[in-house]
Amino acid sequence: MELILDANVLFAALIKDSHTRDMILNSGWTFYAPEFLLGEFRKHTSELSEKTGLSEEELNSLLDEFITTAEIIIIPFNEFKQFYKEAEEFSPDGDDAPYFALALKLQCAIWSNDAALKKQDNVKLYSTEDIISIFSKKS
Repeated sequence: MELILDANVLFAALIKDSHTRDMILNSGWTFYAPEFLLGEFRKHTSELSEKTGLSEEELNSLLDEFITTAEIIIIPFNEFKQFYKEAEEFSPDGDDAPYFALALKLQCAIWSNDAALKKQDNVKLYSTEDIISIFSKKS
């Protein structure tokens, strides 16, 4: 399975050892993220540090480990920018347009726990609950 990872899913996996972390690291699935996700990570590093008790350096190291171990493929904006305007038109939140644009480019679903993003029908969205169900059937 191929999925676009939303920042909220990756942040949940970074914050605690959970089903989310296990699925990202052990599913064998291919994950993609727009480079925008790295900016979101930098923007919220202090908050993540407070929640995890890890230093910013440790969080950066953990993120690098996730990207390497789970083989999260970071896609530069210029590789999907031709889909951005279309994504902006239907994205319930303009800040999430990069995820939708990348999903249009790759023709795959997004893994997100942001219920507001389901207020569109252009791109399939899976919640963590959906992913747990799919992952359990695979095992």
